Amino acid sequence: MYTEQGGEGPDLLVLLHGMGATGAVWSPLCAQASAQWRGRWLALDLPGHGASDRQPSYAIGQHAATVARAVLPHLQPEGRLVVLGHSLGGVIGLALATGWFGVVPHAVFAAGIKVAWSDEEVRRMETLATQPAKKFATEEEARDRYLKVSGLAGIVDVTAPVVARGVAQDAEGWRLAMDPRANAVGKPPLSELVGLARCPIRLGQGRHDALVTLEQTRSLDPEARDLGPHGHNVMVEAPAAVWDWIASLS
Repeated sequence: MYTEQGGEGPDLLVLLHGMGATGAVWSPLCAQASAQWRGRWLALDLPGHGASDRQPSYAIGQHAATVARAVLPHLQPEGRLVVLGHSLGGVIGLALATGWFGVVPHAVFAAGIKVAWSDEEVRRMETLATQPAKKFATEEEARDRYLKVSGLAGIVDVTAPVVARGVAQDAEGWRLAMDPRANAVGKPPLSELVGLARCPIRLGQGRHDALVTLEQTRSLDPEARDLGPHGHNVMVEAPAAVWDWIASLS
């Protein structure tokens, strides 16, 4: 798995991005880490995303197992493991909270998890998983498509460094770096995962997140945090608000 890391100390903050994105979405947050986090941080490109390898299955459990294997070498016995996940990454964080995958976090923060899934939405994702990656004649076209898929359109410019790992080039042209099969992750069993958690679970979201309402999020966590007047990618729009949320960790 492709990883980026920084910081010093025994505690480890693991950052897991959402579907279609890469670990680069955490760049604005990581830029403030030295002043906000007393420990190390580790941002990963999830399997089938960015610069990480593809894998045969993208089920939530498979994601969690792969992430756990990548995280284990970075753990220190005296340190705390804290997971901060966004969207799909948040669901993977909930899976890790069960302790089934060889690590037990001290706490899991999950932002912008989509709670309600219609049958049509699930079928659409399954259809996307069977289609080949669309090809683009230019890098700019591919980057523009990546901004839309990752929900970053209107938040960052197409030339921003945060976009670079979201696209790739092969002999046939430019495409999104994401493996289309990663869309087949399926509807996550959120209530079951929350019920099985062996550590504190803290949910939150931007108030204007188009994928989930605060009422839906609070059906899983009655104390879910309103992270302010922001959209789905709140960690890009308002990293300080996310750091304030993490600071609630005792």
